[in-house]
Amino acid sequence: MTYYIFDGSYLGYLSAFFQSFQERKVDAIPMIDEKLGSSLFAVKTYVETDSERAKRILKGLEKHIGKERVYDFYRNFLSEDPKAWHIGFKLMRSIFTNNPGILKNYADADALAFSQTIKKMGRESHRMKAFIRFSKSADELYSAVIEPDFNVLPLIISFFKKRFADQRWLIYDVKRRYGYLYNLQDIQEVTLSEASNNGADLAIQIELDQQETHYQQLWKAYFKATNIVARKNIKLHVQHVPKRYWKYLVEKQD
Repeated sequence: MTYYIFDGSYLGYLSAFFQSFQERKVDAIPMIDEKLGSSLFAVKTYVETDSERAKRILKGLEKHIGKERVYDFYRNFLSEDPKAWHIGFKLMRSIFTNNPGILKNYADADALAFSQTIKKMGRESHRMKAFIRFSKSADELYSAVIEPDFNVLPLIISFFKKRFADQRWLIYDVKRRYGYLYNLQDIQEVTLSEASNNGADLAIQIELDQQETHYQQLWKAYFKATNIVARKNIKLHVQHVPKRYWKYLVEKQD
């Protein structure tokens, strides 16, 4: 087996596939150095990211399976799972070797696993849209901190741009140390360095607007008042609102 080492970006991933396909390496496994670690028997091929090669792969896939299904490969990549990356390689290779219907063949183990990954990404994206809570700062920036299981932030940004087009906002993924800032005109990717927080875990410290603090207190009071203790069903509640999201929900704060 040969590991095709790329830079961690989607364009790098597609560049790695292009090179492995060109070199006819059917056993090629996409990987980043951080996830591979040290291995005495690993054969590594380092791939330089080439946007033109990546675009050729995307255009070729679109021709065979359509634009929407091509986007599924991006969702699969954002799962951050090396096994899913490898499956994506194998499916793309199958599509380019005259088997464009492979994605619909759930009897195929790779196609089934690919479909399951896409569904997981869809569920996480839906939960982020439902559970993100913005807080208004003193300078009228609405900020939200998230920590999703998968890297779904790129998948939900367009939703928030359409929904909150009239206000400045920032959504920051503390697990992956990056976020997106909307300035009423366009969206920019932002990162915070560890140095900016003296080596502590990255988090966004917001000086809340006084009115925002008042609204948060009202929301907590409303949430508490509408809670019927006699009908409390923690198991069902956790099923719909997993505990890993609680620390970022206003109504769950003490």
